[in-house]
Amino acid sequence: MKLEVNGKATEVDVPADTPLLWVLREELELTGTKYGCGIAVCGACTVLVDGNARRSCVTACGDAVGHQVTTVEGLATGGVLHAVQQAWIEENVPQCGYCQSGQIVSAVALLAQRPQPTDEDIDAVMSANLCRCGTYPRIRRAIARAAELAKGTPGGEP
Repeated sequence: MKLEVNGKATEVDVPADTPLLWVLREELELTGTKYGCGIAVCGACTVLVDGNARRSCVTACGDAVGHQVTTVEGLATGGVLHAVQQAWIEENVPQCGYCQSGQIVSAVALLAQRPQPTDEDIDAVMSANLCRCGTYPRIRRAIARAAELAKGTPGGEP
């Protein structure tokens, strides 16, 4: 099965119904995407599929064929962190860090749809990602910071 992950074409030999999460972690050794609940509730496994946030624990690998999959490892380009990743560092968001890759990917999808989100927009989208450490205020600040960082980039891209 042919997949496009983080801008690279790759081939994996797995059944089409294998969860994308396991293909990313076990076959492609992209371990930034985490297993949390296995039922699409917590968000730790969030990846982008054609720019949209998807829970990889319940997305069949076969459903990703012909689509661009981006994991947290694929957000930085040319050695430069994505604006969300940079803002996460500047706001010192992680505590334990386990949920952070899913949080970051979800924030990237949010900013792609709403480049200047309100606190309410951020809360509405990000409340679908669970953080046991309760770093939600820092997450909100980081997303707002990333939106501001994006204002200064060509095309306003985060």
